[in-house]
Amino acid sequence: MIKTALPGLVVLEPQVFGDSRGYFMESWSQRDFDALVGPVRFVQDNESKSRYGVLRGLHFQKGVYAQSKLVRVVSGRVLDVAVDIRRGSPTFGAHYACELSGENHRQVFIPRGFAHGFAVLSEEAVFQYKCDNPYAPFAEGAIAWDDPSLGIDWQLPPQAVILSEKDRHHPLLADTPDLFDFAVDYYNL
Repeated sequence: MIKTALPGLVVLEPQVFGDSRGYFMESWSQRDFDALVGPVRFVQDNESKSRYGVLRGLHFQKGVYAQSKLVRVVSGRVLDVAVDIRRGSPTFGAHYACELSGENHRQVFIPRGFAHGFAVLSEEAVFQYKCDNPYAPFAEGAIAWDDPSLGIDWQLPPQAVILSEKDRHHPLLADTPDLFDFAVDYYNL
């Protein structure tokens, strides 16, 4: 486990056993996760396939619908980004970015109180993630992927970025209503 400068956000590196046939790894173990990170009960698995330049984010769900995520890439490469959006946090507005790939097998645990997004750096990528709360469309929140105050280098030329119509119109962090409060335990609402 690699701790980041953002409290609660960690990178997990599963043990991979390889030989001439390929490799084997345990991609998920509740027991190991609880020992490393703490008890989180995941209730939904999601998968997306995207082509080079696709940028999804920066998304979150609000209030009692907040989600923790455990993200990984099955094939391809992405730049994965999490932003601390907990008002009052000593790291409010700070982000963590790392490359996830089908080769490095890294996983990132993103706790409640963070916005999340990723950009596809390879020809295509298959992205999987676990959530600890079901998707609730009426509780969606997001911040602008290109907010200059965040200083995120997405590692893509601007003309290569492909966004959904919705992701083109998110507010800047300073203008985003309904963010999280660092003093509130969003796991026990």
